[in-house]
Amino acid sequence: VIPIVSVFYFLSFLDRSNLGNARVAGLQEGLGLSDHQYSVALTVTYIPYIMAELPANLYLKKIGPHIFLPTIVTIWGIVTTLQGFITSYSGLIATRFFLGLVEGGLFPGIVLYLSTFYTRRELQLRIALFFSAASLSGAFSGLLAYGLIRLDGVGGRPGWAWIFIVEGLFTVLGGIVGYFIIPATPTATRFLSARQKEIILKRLERDQPLTDIDEQFSWWEVWASLKSPHVLFNVAALFASGTSLYSLAYFQPTSCLGYDSHQTQLMSVPPFAVAFVFMLASAYCSDRFQARGATTCGGAILGVSRSLDSKSPIPSLKYASLFLSVPGIYSIPPSVAAWLSNNSFGHYRKAVSIAVGFVSANGGGILSTWVNLSHLVS
Repeated sequence: VIPIVSVFYFLSFLDRSNLGNARVAGLQEGLGLSDHQYSVALTVTYIPYIMAELPANLYLKKIGPHIFLPTIVTIWGIVTTLQGFITSYSGLIATRFFLGLVEGGLFPGIVLYLSTFYTRRELQLRIALFFSAASLSGAFSGLLAYGLIRLDGVGGRPGWAWIFIVEGLFTVLGGIVGYFIIPATPTATRFLSARQKEIILKRLERDQPLTDIDEQFSWWEVWASLKSPHVLFNVAALFASGTSLYSLAYFQPTSCLGYDSHQTQLMSVPPFAVAFVFMLASAYCSDRFQARGATTCGGAILGVSRSLDSKSPIPSLKYASLFLSVPGIYSIPPSVAAWLSNNSFGHYRKAVSIAVGFVSANGGGILSTWVNLSHLVS
């Protein structure tokens, strides 16, 4: 299941953060947007995104992940494609709103889904494997945008529009393929023998003895999760990491480093490629030594490096700092997500804990759109 959910998250992050690449390619000038309007467009994505996370996780079990996950991927792919045909600020706001509304259930849904396949000791590496798609997305989006902006004028559409159209169509295709690949439960997998399915179920029962597959929803479970100290602590950690992560995703691929738009698209690739490797290494160590706190703190320390030279007049120094800050910041969410899941027992308590954690992370996404206005990024 890891490959297909990794593709889903790759497409999710690509479609959510490609506004930064489109901006470099001329979207802001093409639509006549002010810096304030650009930040509003970013913010609009996260309000419905946050609103959708908890309800989506509560309904995931009822609808079935094999139906729910591919459906939301297909729908937001259509919305992303439509962004390539907008001609006004209001059109941008409308498409970004619906993009956030549909995408909101993906990340917490995948974490909850994976917790039904893997034990607590195995979970962070699996979360990191699919979350690493975000860093690959950051690298790939620059390469893809570099090629797509050369379609400027084809079909009467500007280069930035082709970024949305092509990436949106990729997403629709990925969602359709998902219907034929994703199993509802470990026992529904086609690629495992009956003996292998039995082993998986016994391992999960030993690891999470309090989990009941027939558990019914209760508002008491929601309240118990919300007031849990470990949930509150991790909510704060995810808010901080979300602010930093989305700041890098949306504002790092800009020409503030002193390069032209074509160079900027390519220069955004290497830091995210390094983040991919670092994230997997960090997750492996965390699972191997059960050190969620250590890997979280280590990532945060590396993330601080970006702020140390934010006022430096030397572009190369700013760029070099990304090789520390991007890997550090991107390594935090898998660690905290595994921490939340590991310490929450019962399907619905786990569903609420994970969803609330990433509501907070995406609240940080909203903050990032206002603390990184282009005239402040220098």
